[in-house]
Amino acid sequence: MAKKVKAIVKLALNAGKATPAPPVGPALAQHGVNLMGFVKEYNARTANRIGEIIPAEITIFQDGSFKFILKSPPTSFLILRALGTAKGASNPLTQKIGKLTRAQIQAIAEQKKDDMNALDIEAAIKQVAGTARQMGVEVDL
Repeated sequence: MAKKVKAIVKLALNAGKATPAPPVGPALAQHGVNLMGFVKEYNARTANRIGEIIPAEITIFQDGSFKFILKSPPTSFLILRALGTAKGASNPLTQKIGKLTRAQIQAIAEQKKDDMNALDIEAAIKQVAGTARQMGVEVDL
């Protein structure tokens, strides 16, 4: 018989550097999850991607056990990494922080396609381009 799901928690954490301190502790402790068990498993599975932000979708069961799925990094993180900058523009209408080519946008869309609700790669490219524009990035499609 399948286990009953108690809760589903989504967290975005630095790869390989999760600790039982906030945000992990408060989010999972209220559901009775073994914090150290989650932290060790998350850090082990993301150790090869240090420096990235890796979201995790944690399914918590009634008996206190859990399983989690790792997602792709946020689109904004991937855009900033492609540009080599630390943050987006404070006013994207007047301030531009860089320019992305279609090839760069397509590479980001390919990496994100499993976690996006786009029907095809063209729709995913448009979503990534829209996010980039909102961050003050010039988009060359």
